[in-house]
Amino acid sequence: MKQPLSLIAAALLALINPAQAEEKILNLYSARHYQTDEALYANFTQQTGIKINRIEGKEDELLERIKNEGSNSPADIFLTVDAARLAKAHELGIFANVTSKVLDSRLPAHLRTEDWFSFSTRARVIVYNKAGVKAEDVQNYEDLANPKLKGKFCSRSGSHPYNLSLMASIIAHQGEAKAEELARGMVANFARAPKGGDTDQIKAVAAGECGVALSNTYYVARMLRSTKPEEQKAMEKVGVIWPNQSTTGTHINVSGGGMLKTAPHKEAAVKFLEYLASDAAQRYFADGNNEWPAVDGIKVSNPALDSLGKFKADKLPVKNLAMYQTKAQMIFDRAGFK
Repeated sequence: MKQPLSLIAAALLALINPAQAEEKILNLYSARHYQTDEALYANFTQQTGIKINRIEGKEDELLERIKNEGSNSPADIFLTVDAARLAKAHELGIFANVTSKVLDSRLPAHLRTEDWFSFSTRARVIVYNKAGVKAEDVQNYEDLANPKLKGKFCSRSGSHPYNLSLMASIIAHQGEAKAEELARGMVANFARAPKGGDTDQIKAVAAGECGVALSNTYYVARMLRSTKPEEQKAMEKVGVIWPNQSTTGTHINVSGGGMLKTAPHKEAAVKFLEYLASDAAQRYFADGNNEWPAVDGIKVSNPALDSLGKFKADKLPVKNLAMYQTKAQMIFDRAGFK
């Protein structure tokens, strides 16, 4: 029985151009867990007709899964937070180089590499107890090693990506010797052994357990926006410093991602990355975690962040943060910053 010419043509077209079929699906592995991401993804599907299949998990779990799946991995895109984690994905060789005029024109050069891209930024600030520490004594990251602060510095683990990325920036700007001097000075000033997350450090500073600590800005913003009376009272006791304003600027970290080398839906993956650099997506991306857009000129209304004021950001390329991760860990290990 003869097949109608229209069916034969459709079958041939599918064979010749399988990309048409693959454009309608995107498999996303994400270590981001923010409510506004739901709207972010729904908006992409509405605009493009591409359905997003999403798997969420912790960074290490997802990277291990991708590694185990190998060339059979269904993942098209991997999203996560922090340059250290994106660098790890790069080192595993999972990302493909992406050429895109949209990404090159929208994202500042220092916030992208050949194979992964930053879509929001956050700053690592110094928080201090207003009653126990003078603001003028903690204007720079280097001040955290000042003997004046002996017994007053609290921190999360030195092996955490947030601290590794900060130390990587110190290495990039000042060299390994200065970075190790800073690490040893911070250890000498410990109020207690490193523990907890950034929110725990802020609360410890407010309680007077510590005089000073480091925190990413979105943790500060969360506390400032809190409706809990005890957290509101805590923030009345805490001051926030934008470090290194007279030198390199405050250290900036990122949230971002890239397309996998083994992505089965490459065209859809590039469209998704380009979409994340759009005005609407940038607002969703930043608002989801009290961050700033990576694209210049995007207006985001966040009273908590606005209350912290304007600041000079470090323009160190994110690839430099990635470059010094291993050395940063070695320095923390030698200094006893566990």
